[in-house]
Amino acid sequence: MPEGQARVALGDVAARQLANATKTVAQMSTITPRWLVHLLQWVPVEAGIYRLNQASNPDSVEVACPPPRGEDDLPSTYVDYEENPREYFLTSVGTVLDVHTRVSDLYSQPYDQVAEQLRLTIETIKERQERELLTNPGYGLLTNVADSQRISTLAGPPTPDDLDELIKKVWKEPAFFLTHPEGIAAFGRECTRRGVPPPTVSLFGSQFLTWRGIPLIPSDKVPLENGKTKFVLLRVGEKRQGVVGLYQPGLAGEQSPGLSVRFMGIGRNAIASYLITLYCSLAILTPDALAVLDDVEVDRYHDYQPVYTK
Repeated sequence: MPEGQARVALGDVAARQLANATKTVAQMSTITPRWLVHLLQWVPVEAGIYRLNQASNPDSVEVACPPPRGEDDLPSTYVDYEENPREYFLTSVGTVLDVHTRVSDLYSQPYDQVAEQLRLTIETIKERQERELLTNPGYGLLTNVADSQRISTLAGPPTPDDLDELIKKVWKEPAFFLTHPEGIAAFGRECTRRGVPPPTVSLFGSQFLTWRGIPLIPSDKVPLENGKTKFVLLRVGEKRQGVVGLYQPGLAGEQSPGLSVRFMGIGRNAIASYLITLYCSLAILTPDALAVLDDVEVDRYHDYQPVYTK
């Protein structure tokens, strides 16, 4: 210490050189809850093919309630099947992850670099999976809804009347509404404007708005374009003849249903490669298992005039 300079305590900057910083794993803002994947029933398929058999002309099946005078008074009938049923083929979402061995050897404390690279890449693949379940041209919900099950709102923002129209279309044990978070916010504002605030329900430890007891589930994978989005109402499960997710079981290197990670080896440039693949699809078992409300305006400044009803 130079002569004449006052003695001071150890400073923060110098002290930090001896301290251990508490570190987090890498955070990634693109990760979402992916509620659609959680709420679907997932059905294993063989050889990547799911054949959807359906009855042909179900209204032609004849039954009767005659007085008890014997079997001669009963009609004769049978149930025919479609001769060319639709088949769904699993599609893949995947990538090859490269990790330099020097990185994994030297910098894997306190977190394993390979494990963290795999975790973040798998999360991104699962985000893409949910998007495909909604918008894939071959099997996506929004691209395979029957024309008779598609309606458009007349009022602009989503209203309770609009959601009631969806319930009319999917009245056999509807499971949940699905829309963009902006759509849920717009519906909440419209309900407040009408003086009918929607109740909430707790699912998976989170709170969701409901309408007629049916939860409104948010997903940022539902398209939002030019201030407009869509509302979807689904019935789910094979027993209910609803919507089901499809996956391939028993994959080599299976990490979770339909997802595999396989080590591809180390190249001459010391790069270790891992093949990550997720196989999935989706099937709408009957047309009335799904309905879509199109052209829903979510602009918060849309003609807001409070109108309260008793």
